[in-house]
Amino acid sequence: MPRAGLNPALVVDEAARLADEIGLERLTLAALAARFGVAVPSLYKHLGGLDAVRRGVAIRGVRDLGEALEAALAAAPGTPSARLRALAAAYRGFARAHPGRYAATVRAASPDDTEHLAASDVVLRLVLAVLGERGLSGDEAIDGARGLRAALHGFVALESAGGFGLPRDVDRSFGRLVDVLDAGLAGTAEVA
Repeated sequence: MPRAGLNPALVVDEAARLADEIGLERLTLAALAARFGVAVPSLYKHLGGLDAVRRGVAIRGVRDLGEALEAALAAAPGTPSARLRALAAAYRGFARAHPGRYAATVRAASPDDTEHLAASDVVLRLVLAVLGERGLSGDEAIDGARGLRAALHGFVALESAGGFGLPRDVDRSFGRLVDVLDAGLAGTAEVA
């Protein structure tokens, strides 16, 4: 019988918090069970194995990222450049505040995982809307979304790993990256 008070949502919530604290790669069933004061087999009654826990953290992370992007865009001024900057800042902010959840969002959803796909679709829809404001649609928007994600992910991955050792303000460098992305996306729309 499952332990009273534990349920799949509670286990995933705690796993997401733990992943943020210690890193997704160090998230284990033993560490999670210790948080609840239960034996590892007790977790199997709620979510199965580590793969199920990581899937839950991934879905939670994608949903949380979508909420962060949505809130940033709702508060952003209406110009395409301002909205791109708001999206980029929210992306970076989420990755910095929730490194474990962010790490779980990197892998694409399995084609048969409808719950994960639905969460990912919210993020994609927001990004495509911002790119649409830049005049990108169809294949050009998909290319733009991939390029934007690659650039932002590269920056936040390097930043979180301590990869920026030069004596220059990292926030300024991030702003410059977003300026370049904004100009490039605007230029792509003109060519497309």
